[in-house]
Amino acid sequence: MVDWTQMRDCWFEVDRVPELLEQVERDDVPDAWKELGWRLVLEHDLVSPASFAALPRLVRLAPRNAQARALAGEILERAAGHHGCDALLADCADAIAQFREVLNRHLRSRPTDYLVSFRALLSAEEDYHWAAALGDFKDDFYPLACPHCGVEVTIAIGDYGRYSAIRDWDMGDVERRDLRPAAAEGLTGTGKWMHEMAVRDGQEVLAEGISHLFGHAECPGCASLFSVADEYTAANRPVMR
Repeated sequence: MVDWTQMRDCWFEVDRVPELLEQVERDDVPDAWKELGWRLVLEHDLVSPASFAALPRLVRLAPRNAQARALAGEILERAAGHHGCDALLADCADAIAQFREVLNRHLRSRPTDYLVSFRALLSAEEDYHWAAALGDFKDDFYPLACPHCGVEVTIAIGDYGRYSAIRDWDMGDVERRDLRPAAAEGLTGTGKWMHEMAVRDGQEVLAEGISHLFGHAECPGCASLFSVADEYTAANRPVMR
């Protein structure tokens, strides 16, 4: 049983979150969901004790409610941050495992909220940096430093092209080099899992984007090749305590 008197939300209050949870459990109230989101996930990636206390109830709603899936995913996306709630997060292990199963089943149905649910699943699998960064590959950019010469490289994966470049704020992306996508049979680890999920569910654009994201880029500065995913992971994956 949760002692809500000890579970402050992001507004440092303890009474509204349980009331709002009861509202959305009884009826799908848009205003209640909106306020619940504000109280459980604040801007600047902040969550609170109430966020993790609410997670099991959100997971119970997740099979039939898109807002519950999205909000639970947003909370988990911030689980690696400095929230001071490690014990509460540990208590959510069973709910997180259940959430993985819910999301996997949901993704197989090829839903309209596919990308949101895919990112939520990445969070549940503790791939927090990909959950935060993965887009629809229509207009995606990944800034990186070349591991060989240190020059700042922009990786672009979108409808306008898939390339590495030097970003010039007057001239745009210059010195473009085409990315070298990974072959499906060459993918391993997280990249292989992500690609196989997208292919399984008929998400062709997502699968193609992932193959480029886990492929190689040529540095426009020194012409060396490097793994896009390895460098992005090294620069952005949170250090787990």
